[in-house]
Amino acid sequence: MKPLVTIVTPSYNQGQFLERTILSVLSQDYPNIEYIVMDGGSKDNSAEIIRKYSDRLHYWVSERDKGQSDAINKGWKMGTGVYCCYLNSDDELAPGVISDVVKVFQENPNTGIVYGDCTFVDADNNVIGEGKGHQTTFKRLLVHGQMPAIAQPSSFYRMDLVRKVNYIDESLHLAMDYDLLLKLSRISAIVYIPKVLSLFRLHGNAKSTTLAKRHWHEALRVRRKYNILYSWKALMMYLRFRVFNLLPDSLQDAIRRGRNSVNDKLILGTKE
Repeated sequence: MKPLVTIVTPSYNQGQFLERTILSVLSQDYPNIEYIVMDGGSKDNSAEIIRKYSDRLHYWVSERDKGQSDAINKGWKMGTGVYCCYLNSDDELAPGVISDVVKVFQENPNTGIVYGDCTFVDADNNVIGEGKGHQTTFKRLLVHGQMPAIAQPSSFYRMDLVRKVNYIDESLHLAMDYDLLLKLSRISAIVYIPKVLSLFRLHGNAKSTTLAKRHWHEALRVRRKYNILYSWKALMMYLRFRVFNLLPDSLQDAIRRGRNSVNDKLILGTKE
């Protein structure tokens, strides 16, 4: 028997993308996956989509929760896997990645995180960029931040260490994955795979794009918790972000077109 992998999908009103997410997990070639879908009482067709695949899920529920962090923790706490991850309901796993991830974990028994690259896609699954990660460390994560080193949907964790660090901090709603990476990388080795492990969807309603200011605040709060001395670079980047947002929209758009980053492509695309 291959080691069990627990995958949790937290979801709320993401019926537009949810079926793709579910199928990306159910179509994996790895034979021992425990898949849990935690829907927060969606008002769209999410429950219908989940019921369609309910016989292939370990557990699912559609009821009000306290947010994404609460939903992930509930799923992980009822899971029994050796390794785990969470896959948001607008992202997808690339084919065959669970087998690769488990192999790396088994070859590196002291590892708490295995992660790789991602492909950025828009709401229609059009590719808008490649997210290339790189090998990093606890200190580098603290100084330079999570991205581009580790894309959340391309990261996987050892379940016993997730329990040891007391799961996800439920007081965080945007930088909770960054905090979890810091907690795990501080007590274990982490390994980067130079391979695309997920499709990371960027669209106008995604939390990562609509709540950028709050995300900055949470990320700064996380850094201060570990070592306030390492907050200087993030603080300078945040100040640059705030100044940039004071510019007229036309000038912002011109700069975005010149930089042509993935996030800039997304923001420009939602305006067109």
